Amino acid sequence: MTRSRWSTVALVALLLCVLLTLCFACAWTAWRWLQNNTEGLQPTQPSGASGGILRLAGEEPDTLDPALVTDSTSAEYVVQIFSGLVTLDERLQVVPDLAERWETSADGRTYTFYLREDVRFHDGRAIAADDLVYSLERACDPRTGSLVAGVYLADIVGAADRLSGRAANITGLQAVDDHMVRITITAPSATFLAKLTYSTAFVLDRRNVESSSWPARPNGSGPFRLTEHSSERIVLERNEYYYRDKPRLEQVVFVLSGGSPVSMYENGELDIAYVGTADVERVRDPSNALHPELTTVPQLDVQYLGFDVTQPPFDDVKVRQAFVLAIDREKITGVVWKGMRAPAQGIVPPGMPGYTRLRSLLSFDPERARKLLTESRYGGPAGLPPVTLSIGTISSELPPVVEAIVAMYRDNLGVEVAVEGSADVLGDEPQFYSIGWIADYPDPEDFLDILFHSESGLNHMHYSSPQVDRLVEDARVETNTERRLARFQEAERLIVSDAPWVPLWNSVDYVLVKPYVKGAVFSAAIFPWLTNVYIEE
Repeated sequence: MTRSRWSTVALVALLLCVLLTLCFACAWTAWRWLQNNTEGLQPTQPSGASGGILRLAGEEPDTLDPALVTDSTSAEYVVQIFSGLVTLDERLQVVPDLAERWETSADGRTYTFYLREDVRFHDGRAIAADDLVYSLERACDPRTGSLVAGVYLADIVGAADRLSGRAANITGLQAVDDHMVRITITAPSATFLAKLTYSTAFVLDRRNVESSSWPARPNGSGPFRLTEHSSERIVLERNEYYYRDKPRLEQVVFVLSGGSPVSMYENGELDIAYVGTADVERVRDPSNALHPELTTVPQLDVQYLGFDVTQPPFDDVKVRQAFVLAIDREKITGVVWKGMRAPAQGIVPPGMPGYTRLRSLLSFDPERARKLLTESRYGGPAGLPPVTLSIGTISSELPPVVEAIVAMYRDNLGVEVAVEGSADVLGDEPQFYSIGWIADYPDPEDFLDILFHSESGLNHMHYSSPQVDRLVEDARVETNTERRLARFQEAERLIVSDAPWVPLWNSVDYVLVKPYVKGAVFSAAIFPWLTNVYIEE
């Protein structure tokens, strides 16, 4: 076959096409550079149709600084305003967030995260790997005052030195280039990625943090941005620069005042309302008009009474065991809570991997409780020093649950328990306190290691057991799931036997949702659920 020849006209046309193509390529390259490097760009539109305004009851957060979050109320706002390398989805599985993907080294100690090309703060400024390094180092800076950075970030090489003030930087953190972050940890960990979903690993804008408006006006990178924070309401608006599927809601209004949430829901003032004991019986009734709009959501949490095991009389294990056996959980959850709570059967809540019932160690047994108290070195109720239960701030009347607990100790042990309210229950090293814990990620480590290891910053009981420490440390690096969970189960059995806690109940949320609210997925732990919600017209 012979090869055809180009005519002069055809050759000129070809050259013009080549020149045009080169010009287009240069223009495209310049445009992409501007997209990635210029602030104040025009935001893109949401991937779905606009979805209106959602109204729900809210509470005042303790903080909006991700490094300082220790409570679930603050976390509910922060997880919408900020974001990190990874996050949790509605099934509480770790999924990519700022990072579009990551690689793990063969020895399981080095993680290389690749940032999405289009990640930006709320003001449109591009996020770079240096921002991530700054944010994690700030969280571990002793001057920041984080109570939890050591819990969630201590796996990173050099984090302990940064936390103690011995180093200015974290050696295991490296910004390889603008879009690549490398993190090296001290040992392989089954939950390192899950820990990065906690707010201590969220990215911050350094200029924002160092400004006078921080943290009242945070420049986050999450699906929503804060536009109003008053005593009456907190308003979040859709982040138009959001790099994943943009929220469909234009605005979320958390109402901080106005009375009963259920009454407001009935009056059309709220679109979602959590039900309390005053209304639960009627919304459970199938004949009630609200019943079809009710959903129940078991939580991965536990409410408990904690003892400082170094303070009398709780420095005696028999006293602690007596206080455990004197509480009738069935009565508290059935009568006081009207069935909205389930009696705790241990520390790890139902639905968590490795859940096991430890009923024999926790069963209500007032006779044995009195015997144990007599066998203690205090000799019985008369020999005890004063016992004070610290709870959240109270008004003129005790909460019904606290009244029930105080009455049970009086009736079943002969012990009078005083009650004091405090804005910070754990702030003054309480002898005996009431508080709860909700899972940050669905793994027993989040309860048994984080709360009970002798060196954990969240071990407020000052509980120490070499056996428990060894078991949870082994579980940290165990790659076989069955063996790992078995270690946690053995640790839990030892902890419950030592009784640094009185486990009380696991929660079940009762939530009313208007029929026009679509895409709401309520999970057992905190994740950015508002991104999928919209109002159907």
